[in-house]
Amino acid sequence: MVAMSVFSTLDHVGIAVRDLDEAIAWYRENLGMELVHIETNEDQGVREAMLRVSAGDDGAQIQLLAPLTDESAIARFLDRSGPGVQQVAYRVDDVRAAAATLRARGMRLLYDEPRTGTGGSLVNFVHPKDAGGVLIEVVQPPPAAELP
Repeated sequence: MVAMSVFSTLDHVGIAVRDLDEAIAWYRENLGMELVHIETNEDQGVREAMLRVSAGDDGAQIQLLAPLTDESAIARFLDRSGPGVQQVAYRVDDVRAAAATLRARGMRLLYDEPRTGTGGSLVNFVHPKDAGGVLIEVVQPPPAAELP
């Protein structure tokens, strides 16, 4: 029996980088991506940017993540693996309900309660050991009125 999908769509692919400004410039100049959002997320220990694949595209985006400190999760990832894909994020309507479903299916989530993500979204993460070695982010976008 195939389980019903928990996710509504792919939200973004997170890429760990050492220098955010340098990475933004590279993606814009070489791949023609459009910068749509940049912020510092103290809770997650990152400076991050969201880039659109093409102008006017509201589909999945690329998220560039640079560490704020040497102790952040992104800094540890870079030390262990170097720059590259750090996580795959899927959009959901209700992050708490999705987390409950995933837990019921035997997966560990990193947080008991969702945390604030990019642009005021709510996020949680499926432990990579329970997801074939991939860190899966579960993203509930903020209400449309709150989007940056």
